[in-house]
Amino acid sequence: MRTLWRQTRSFSSPVQLLMANQFAINLAFYMLMPYLAAHLSHGLGLAAWAVGLVLGVRNLSQQGMFLIGGTLADRFGYKAPIMAGCLLRTVGFGLLGWVDNVPALLAASAATGFAGALFNPAVRAYLAAEAGERRVDAFATFNVYYQAGMLLGPLVGLALLVADFRLVCTTAAVLFAVLTLLQWRALPARREHAEDRGGVLTQWRTVLSNRPFLLFSAAMTGSYLLAFQVYLALPLAASDALGARGTTVTSGLFVVSAAVAVAGQLRLTRWAKRQWQPGAALVRGLATMGLAFLPLALTPPGSTVAVVASLVAAVALLAAGSAVVYPFEMDTVVALSGNRLVATHYGLYNTFSGLGITLGNLVIGALWDFAQRHDALWLAWGALTATGLACAASVAALARTGRLVPRQPQPVAA
Repeated sequence: MRTLWRQTRSFSSPVQLLMANQFAINLAFYMLMPYLAAHLSHGLGLAAWAVGLVLGVRNLSQQGMFLIGGTLADRFGYKAPIMAGCLLRTVGFGLLGWVDNVPALLAASAATGFAGALFNPAVRAYLAAEAGERRVDAFATFNVYYQAGMLLGPLVGLALLVADFRLVCTTAAVLFAVLTLLQWRALPARREHAEDRGGVLTQWRTVLSNRPFLLFSAAMTGSYLLAFQVYLALPLAASDALGARGTTVTSGLFVVSAAVAVAGQLRLTRWAKRQWQPGAALVRGLATMGLAFLPLALTPPGSTVAVVASLVAAVALLAAGSAVVYPFEMDTVVALSGNRLVATHYGLYNTFSGLGITLGNLVIGALWDFAQRHDALWLAWGALTATGLACAASVAALARTGRLVPRQPQPVAA
């Protein structure tokens, strides 16, 4: 904890505020979202299709609007989208607890999703600009706060849920309202290279013409699919092996994942910086994420203890690999952008990752069903391992051919 505090204090006040901001954002988000489906289905009595629609609209409005959010941040500065996103979350989370009809719930869900699309690219672009040459360290520290919010959010939400789901929503909304006011008062306005941002279509053409960035985005897509398996394949495996007790094990896996990131992020980043160049750190982190699923592929079916041990090993390795990858990944996006239109680059990058998660989960889900019917779950784990190794090989090829070398800053194309 002292190390985290010293590291945090070594950055400027805006960077510290952005880190505290992200902790509070995740704390509020994860105190509510894990329990929303149960509230909609059991509390409000909605049909399963309606629950899926409400949750799907939130995901679609966030993943599909990242590019818009990044574009707005580059055009109007980083502070305004961050504040607007927090204000939208205030309204959206407040509505989720107090409305009971599907149209209003869809509007609230869309607002919470678009809020994420507004502040995520802006926060990362602001952090990168303010941290300067210390981007890797800044993103590593930022991720500790990010994961800590994920770790504590569900616990706080569970405690509040004893009283009422409306209390959970109201508390989350109040947190976002406080964040909005705090950033209005304390976060300095910042806009990078406003003189050459051009029009919206010009911004998009500039980003879409950045071939090294597009190749890197495509190569990294699989890593987001792997990280998402904490929500899909690993809970399915726990449920298959343990039945009703699988839910308890799944909760434990979330705790292990966040705890590894919180406890190990700064140490792993310092060690990786000493040992490897950024490209090599990315390759080894991605390979670790892929190999995390290998213990499950090799675990014989029917042994509950072995399955649980393999699940814990998988989630720990997955979290460690992600911790190695994240700060170098975020730094590489900035480097490949040439420090121009950074938020727009982040927006498109997040769109790539969202599409990868959606399409990849469809494939993994279909493969899981096939593997279950043929008593061959090793096929699903093998596919995930192969995905991680393929990502690592792709990034290694980009590094070997010089495509991860930072671009010289270029003006926006006319």
